Amino acid sequence: MLAPMCLAERKRAWRYATVTTIASVAGGVAGYLIGYFLIELIEPWLQTTHYWEGYTKARDWFETWGVLAVFVAGFSPIPYKIFTIAAGAAMLTFPGFVIASFLGRGGRFFLVAGFIVAGGERMATMLPKYVERIGWGVVSVAAVAVGILMLKE
Repeated sequence: MLAPMCLAERKRAWRYATVTTIASVAGGVAGYLIGYFLIELIEPWLQTTHYWEGYTKARDWFETWGVLAVFVAGFSPIPYKIFTIAAGAAMLTFPGFVIASFLGRGGRFFLVAGFIVAGGERMATMLPKYVERIGWGVVSVAAVAVGILMLKE
């Protein structure tokens, strides 16, 4: 939805990316609260859906990576909603969750808007085909950068 809107009105692309980011993080906060307060009620339902595997994987990632997993999920093609619920259930630090969500989701949406502004209609037709690869590529670069920073310490 963001790409066609940015293409239709390129001058408003950054505004659209901002609104999309804020709305997505607000939805993420709602998911976090659902996980934090209602996980016992929804866990039986999750177990009967295709979301269960993603939910358990998210919980495992939180044990290893903490809020960095929220950033990765926010930027990558992984379903962000599963990570938001799992973050609440895992009781991740709320400020860290919000910051990682803004960085991950904002990074993804502003990247899409930037591609559309720079590449126009040609980029809009190519983006759906390559958005997953681009997302994983950026996540990989970020992971390498974090690894390098950790090794320097």
